[in-house]
Amino acid sequence: MRTGGPLTLLAVRDELTDRPWEGPGQYWPEHPGILGGRDLKAGGTWLAVDSAARRVAAVLNGRGTPAPEATKISRGGLPLLAAATGTMPEVELSRYDPFHLLIADRSQASLFSWDGVRLSRQDLPPGLTKIVNDGIVPVDPVFETSADWLAQARVEPRDDPAALIVRHELPDGRIYASLSATLITMDEEGMSYDFAELDRLQA
Repeated sequence: MRTGGPLTLLAVRDELTDRPWEGPGQYWPEHPGILGGRDLKAGGTWLAVDSAARRVAAVLNGRGTPAPEATKISRGGLPLLAAATGTMPEVELSRYDPFHLLIADRSQASLFSWDGVRLSRQDLPPGLTKIVNDGIVPVDPVFETSADWLAQARVEPRDDPAALIVRHELPDGRIYASLSATLITMDEEGMSYDFAELDRLQA
């Protein structure tokens, strides 16, 4: 994610390939105007956009103490609420597994991180920031100097947790892989939204 001047976000979604989903649409009547891909298992999304407000929210799995199975709810509703309001949703955090929730608009980008015990906030400074399941990490020099961010999403997948595009076979035979890439740019004139389904990675 690059801030300062036009705000640009490249989001790569990693998930089990047998978990059903569909590409971007306005699927949620309770959140009119919100656009995002939909997870067909839980009904939420990993990234939501409110183009009228020029606002985006994205959720990543985090590290920490998981929520009790009996009361756990999907994290996929968090981006919908955050994109609609521009704020950290007022929810019962103890019902969520650890997560990182990015909320960004033209004026500010903030990362809210829940580890199962404590909620923290980091406001992203101008420049390039890389966010993964561990939170904010140093940026790969190759990525930092790339003139075409989507080109970075076209590289061959690797069985390496540090890779941008991954493909990993689990012991039970299921595949965990990068399934899609979304490039969002916001400036004073509006917002652009480009979505690419990474077909070659699906099994």
